[in-house]
Formats: sequence, structure tokens, C-alpha cells
Amino acid sequence: MRISLYHPGLLMTALLLLLGTGCDSDPAAEDIFPPPEVTLVEDLEADPFVGFAPDGRPVGTGRFTFFNLRDNHMMAAADSASTDWDVAFRGTTILINGGTSGPGQGAAQVVDGVFEEITEAPADGWQVDGAQGPAILDGSGNGWYNYNPAQMTVSPIPGRVILIRTADGRYAKVRVLSYYKGRPATPSADSEARYYTFEYVFQADGSRVLE
Repeated sequence: MRISLYHPGLLMTALLLLLGTGCDSDPAAEDIFPPPEVTLVEDLEADPFVGFAPDGRPVGTGRFTFFNLRDNHMMAAADSASTDWDVAFRGTTILINGGTSGPGQGAAQVVDGVFEEITEAPADGWQVDGAQGPAILDGSGNGWYNYNPAQMTVSPIPGRVILIRTADGRYAKVRVLSYYKGRPATPSADSEARYYTFEYVFQADGSRVLE
């Protein structure tokens, strides 16, 4: 008796198994991330001046601008109670999505170093926004900037880098380049303030490597 190996049903089953095997042959394919790159953000509004108080002091609206480092775009204020944003800007104040500022895993620390040479986020030292104030300290010389009262200008401190843990627990490094619209080389009291230009590197794979 000769046994035939050909059967339409068996052939179809074999093809389906092969196709299924091919689709599952690289289960880690979805976990492959591109290497982190430097992203430049220019003239991000941070509650720019809209008028003057009775005492002549310039004022804004008091609103934060929410930004997603993971996807490189602004978020609507309506998303402020979500984990869709990572950092928020209002004047010289920068918040992170964690602690008292949001429901995320966000944290931050400001370190001294060369932006390009910081290749790994630290394992510890992270701070969250709380009752004592934001993790990224405000005030001249405390965090990322100096204020010159004679010229009434804000300048990023050279060698200061902001390290961020994003709302979903991944890592980034940020360097503020300018606080003024158009990034003037020598800002003055007449320069249009509260417009951030900054560059950052975000690590998508969840590791602390920032290069």
C-alpha cells in the first residue's frame, strides 16, 4: 500500500503553520529602538508677557506650557492631569510630571557637566516636585539660570544640565540654550522673554544610557 503525503487539508495546515512561525520568528523586533539623538526645540512659549500690573511689573497669564519629551510636542492644558506630558514651563519655573505636579513617575536633578559628555543618567539623586518646591530649583543660581538685576536678563548657567525622568519612567537630559524669542546672542531688557530654546536627548529603550 502506497501512502500519499499530499492532502489539500494537510497542505493548507502546513502553510498556515509556516506563516505563523515566520510572523513570530523575531519576538523582540518591536523592542528595537533607534539610538537617541539630540532634538532641538525653539521658542517654546512659557507664559509670555501679556500686559503690565498697576505697579508696572510685566505679567503673563499664569499658565504652564506642557511638553512631551518622548514625542517632541506640546500638550494641551487639558492633559495636565495625565501622564502625557513630561515637563511644564512657566516663566523660569520648570515642573516635572511627578510628585505634587502630576500623576507620572517624573523626577529631575540638575547636574554640573558637559552636555555631550553626560552619557548615563544616575541611579539615584532624583527629586520630585513637592511642598518644598519644584525638583528643578527656581531662583537665580539655584537651578538652570542666573538673573542679572542690572540688565534684567535671565541667562542659562554654562555647564548646567537638567536630567529628567519622564512620566513613564524613562530618561532624558536637557540643556536650556536661551530664554528669549529668536535666541538673541546678547539678550537685553527689551528682548522678548519667556520663550525657551533647548536641546535634549531622550532614551526610548528605558535604559539610563543617554548617548
